[in-house]
Amino acid sequence: MYSTLQMIHSYWAYLVLAMIVLASFNALMKYFSGKEFHAIDFRISLFTLIVSHIQLLIGLVLYFVSPNGVKNISANGMSGLDSFARLLAVEHPFVGILAVTFITIGYSKHKKKLTSKPKFKMLSIFYTLGLLLVLSRIPWSNWF
Repeated sequence: MYSTLQMIHSYWAYLVLAMIVLASFNALMKYFSGKEFHAIDFRISLFTLIVSHIQLLIGLVLYFVSPNGVKNISANGMSGLDSFARLLAVEHPFVGILAVTFITIGYSKHKKKLTSKPKFKMLSIFYTLGLLLVLSRIPWSNWF
């Protein structure tokens, strides 16, 4: 179960990363160019929200069944973790939760705005923050 979840979490991350990049750049470009908010913009932001939440759920399940998650903290304590073990057991999950929280806040706030410019502003701020957080805590050595 662990290896299957880990594989799904790793490959789903490519889709999540691509969607966050697309949604962030879409919102930023249309915000600065003053374009109107259309159905495709709504779909991009919604799909990004959905795939990031699925990734979070897979990651939370993985956190509890993985030997690198809560089991590693229980066995070694926080002081017994090296930097890579701390990345997998603490930093990666915590920052992932924060990133999905920012994406969720941005999506929720943009729905309350009535005109295009404020909608794109909310999406660009919060989705870009989510993107930066995701990029900061990806275990790059495991990806390549």
